[in-house]
Amino acid sequence: MLELRLVQGSLLKKVLESVKDLVNDANFDCSATGFSLQAMDSSHVALVALLLRSEGFEHYRCDRNLSMGMNLNNMAKMLKCAGNDDIVTIKADDGGDTVTFMFESPTQDKIADFEMKLMDIDSEHLGIPEAEFQAIVRMPSAEFARICKDLSSIGDTVVISVTKEGVKFSTRGDIGTANIVCRQNTTVDKPEDATVIEMQEPVSLTFALRYMNSFTKATPLSNQVTISLSSELPVVVEYKVAEMGYIRFYLAPKLEEDDIENQAEARPEVNKKPKEGPIVDAKPISEIKPKLEVKAEDENKPQIESTTAVGSKEEIDLMDDE
Repeated sequence: MLELRLVQGSLLKKVLESVKDLVNDANFDCSATGFSLQAMDSSHVALVALLLRSEGFEHYRCDRNLSMGMNLNNMAKMLKCAGNDDIVTIKADDGGDTVTFMFESPTQDKIADFEMKLMDIDSEHLGIPEAEFQAIVRMPSAEFARICKDLSSIGDTVVISVTKEGVKFSTRGDIGTANIVCRQNTTVDKPEDATVIEMQEPVSLTFALRYMNSFTKATPLSNQVTISLSSELPVVVEYKVAEMGYIRFYLAPKLEEDDIENQAEARPEVNKKPKEGPIVDAKPISEIKPKLEVKAEDENKPQIESTTAVGSKEEIDLMDDE
């Protein structure tokens, strides 16, 4: 038996609004420690991890570990029926194929319940190791959302660079370039307005803006956002969910053209013989190797002599005289 009662029902609505456009279907995992979700987007480029700890709920009962597969768009539709001040209760039976959402008004004069069918979703739970990042930036979430929105009108990618001067967001597009620099600022009246930069060493990485703009839909959850960066690691964009948990977005960096060219130059040459016909696209070595092995086998095969005899020059001349 699962029964979760959340007084701040609006939190759950905001969580669903922040992930439903990134992930379509996902498994919610319930255990004694909390209510969690881990899922990748359809292109397997971004990962979202959600945790709502059990102590953040007014009432939390989970008799045994339970995984509930849900369509997030359908779940968001149901949660939209709840008022912002409503108390949300989630109920599910062990081994059942439905989940019930119950919405209670603060004055208890209105109670509504909605039942949704669960789905069987095959998903692999990825172990995310703790990593030490070269740079961690904490800044106002609304400011980060504004920067991503502004830069997306200029280009498709953003370069996030952290140096001792601050954090710089850059983009380049057909109409021009844009650079926005945020310096460390801790002398503010409100802690949520502060920009704090912890840097072990300078780092500069490129990311797709369309994903960054999708992540910023979690802005209503928290006044601050934490951006953790390190070379050759996905960026982690984290929003705290009140005092009960977090939502984290992971996004792999894009390789810049210079990096791709350097990698291509560093690759050993597999075959120096010129190929006939135009080269459409360079294929990875893993695809080329099997073809080379087949070719080597063909060279070792004995050559089969032609059975068609070609006449001598005298025989050909005699045929022409006739």
